[in-house]
Amino acid sequence: MTTQLSFDELGTPLRDTTFVVFDLETTGGSATEDAITEIGAVKVRGGRVLGEFGTLVDPRRGIPPQVVALTGITQAMVSAAPALDAVLPAFLEFVGDAVLVAHNSGFDVGFLKAACERHGYRRPTSSVVCTVKLARRVLTRDEAPSCRLSALSALFGVAEMPNHRALTDARATVEVLHRLLERVGNQGVHSLEELLAYLPDVSPAQRRKRSLAADLPAEPGVYLFRGPSDEVLYVGTASDLRRRVRQYFTASEGRRRVREMVALAVRVDSVVCAHALEASVRELRLLTAYKPAYNRRSKNASAAWWLTLTDEAFPRLSLVRTPRPGALGPFRTRRSAENALDAVLDAVPLRACNQRIPASGGSGTPCALYGMGRCKAPCAGLQDVTDYEPAATTFRELVSGRTTAPLHDVATALEDLSAAERFEEAGTRRDRLAALIRVLDRGQRLAALAALPELVVARPDGEYGWEFAVVRHGRLASAGVARRGVAPMPVVAALVASAETVVPRPGPLFGTPPEEVALVLRWIDRPGSRLVHCDTPWASPARAAATWRSWAERAEAGRDLYRHAEH
Repeated sequence: MTTQLSFDELGTPLRDTTFVVFDLETTGGSATEDAITEIGAVKVRGGRVLGEFGTLVDPRRGIPPQVVALTGITQAMVSAAPALDAVLPAFLEFVGDAVLVAHNSGFDVGFLKAACERHGYRRPTSSVVCTVKLARRVLTRDEAPSCRLSALSALFGVAEMPNHRALTDARATVEVLHRLLERVGNQGVHSLEELLAYLPDVSPAQRRKRSLAADLPAEPGVYLFRGPSDEVLYVGTASDLRRRVRQYFTASEGRRRVREMVALAVRVDSVVCAHALEASVRELRLLTAYKPAYNRRSKNASAAWWLTLTDEAFPRLSLVRTPRPGALGPFRTRRSAENALDAVLDAVPLRACNQRIPASGGSGTPCALYGMGRCKAPCAGLQDVTDYEPAATTFRELVSGRTTAPLHDVATALEDLSAAERFEEAGTRRDRLAALIRVLDRGQRLAALAALPELVVARPDGEYGWEFAVVRHGRLASAGVARRGVAPMPVVAALVASAETVVPRPGPLFGTPPEEVALVLRWIDRPGSRLVHCDTPWASPARAAATWRSWAERAEAGRDLYRHAEH
């Protein structure tokens, strides 16, 4: 039996709740191994359709015959479709802060979250309603022996029967949702919070802690769950702090560790923020400061690996946490940095050994790389400092965007390997080159932003007002808003005057954590952004790795297609 919420806790009436009912078609059942082939979604509120979103997606791999037979989506249909990295931002924009609804939501939400992680977008934090779970809660076994979408559609006599195509199935799910909401309405469930609490598997203790959210503001910001010793257990962001925190005390929160955290929590603090960017940045800084035990991101919130040249007569590449100017990175894991090191050695004739060689040269025995023509053996005194220096210079110029010649050299070598039918070696070096291009491109874009002493950016807030960010050396120094009807430039002047003073430190990103620069850059990159002020030109290097993006995309598509064919 559910507990009736108090009047203050009723929250958003279902008739005023915006739902995005969505469906995905994929190449298989694994969110990590398979890819999305179609997205369909319908936005509804109060029984009215507000909009629809539908597109095929190029999975960049083959579609298994059994999936073609089930969905009717063929390789020819998706070959001209946009890739997921082009579709995903538009879909997330369509979803916004709406409640997500899906039939068997674990499947669709799992693919959506995996896609966000793969392409560098924040995972949706919206409430999720699963129509399968809702149907099992509402309908008897006699009435609905099966809760498959086709069975429920037949039971309710929906106008457009599902056919394993994303938009059609989403439309059918909308009708099923509405019929199920009619049923729960007869049982006294009239708000979103009541609906989420109505679903099973919520303990009385979890419900009793709803009072922790009572005094939180209905504004965007960051929330902190605190334990009995005032320790920070968990940090998160929300567009509506009160609504988001309340969701932790309903059935929509199914994560075991998070439920464990809620059981320990005795207080929830909040920090109100001007907009989503400020909330994301503050969350990142709090994760770094407190390292909460229940945040998966805590351990590596600001950690990154870099490849830098050592300071010696014959410099070699070294993996470091604190980079010096000219370092390559950032890398999220040590393994990805090690793979990039191999890729650099494919492109630049730096030595691979770790021994320290005096300026006069070594007196050892050349290693196997000397015999392969990939090293001139300074360790054996066969190369002097003057002859070695161009290799170190080439690395610095490659990282800074002053040359792409090494990339051309590796691409030419790949063609020679393919011509010699050494396909396995060619594939390995192709993948390394594609990964190197990606990290060079990302690092150069982050460095270009971090190099700016001051940048003021505006974005529309969706209600004819503006959101502002003052960015100094890639760090968010100030944030604010000018709502509709408020003159924006005085707001900008006040934000600049009160902005944090940022003193640049040595390093590729001038001391700003890579994740923060990346957050700021993604916010600026979204459609609609306007540069209000930039005290020095914001430019990319003329020979940046961005000129090789299309090559990397083709290489990755070929790799994925080959892997799928192997399976």
